[in-house]
Amino acid sequence: MKLTKHAHACVVVEDRGVRILIDPGTFTPNARDLLAQADAVLITHDHFDHFDLDAVRDALQTRPQLTVFGPSAVIQALTASGIEGARLHRVADGEQLTVAGIDVTVVGGPHALIHDGISVPDNAGYLIAGTVYHPGDAYAVPATQVDTVLVPSSGPWTKVGDAIDFVRAIAPRQTVPIHEAMLSEIGIGSFARFLGPDGLTGVELVPLAPGASIEI
Repeated sequence: MKLTKHAHACVVVEDRGVRILIDPGTFTPNARDLLAQADAVLITHDHFDHFDLDAVRDALQTRPQLTVFGPSAVIQALTASGIEGARLHRVADGEQLTVAGIDVTVVGGPHALIHDGISVPDNAGYLIAGTVYHPGDAYAVPATQVDTVLVPSSGPWTKVGDAIDFVRAIAPRQTVPIHEAMLSEIGIGSFARFLGPDGLTGVELVPLAPGASIEI
């Protein structure tokens, strides 16, 4: 299995010739190119930095074989934009999916709280083939052991202490930081020191630049 990091929260997981694209948002400059190559798309929630509605809609219009999975708000937005049919799949917490032939488990729940005055959408984390976990904008812990966890590192809802507890609770073999668009180079390094093996988790941290990949 190959994991490729792209800008912000967007990643591609490739396994047995299948490409699953997760969270092509407006902070991802090459989102349209990635959508043109994907076999399926998983969206964690409807915030624009995770879900570029126009790009996903256009890809669905030009690629009849493409399928999209996401919470209700994502599916409703695509339907309102003129996309219909069986290619849109609404997901729920605990659901076991088969996405382009790959097993995916949904780890649902609300988006992490930003502030009492700001409503938050439903959020769907995705555990791919029991190996790679993308939590979206929440620190929900899967009910099973995970090899590689993608850890959100910045944003109005994040806190380093919560990220540390998240990694400790899962105890994966390794982590990959994501959701870093709001951090400077110094901030990215600071996060890595807290979350890395010599920090407070004891877990290997693998920072990836956009476009870089690792084999899992």
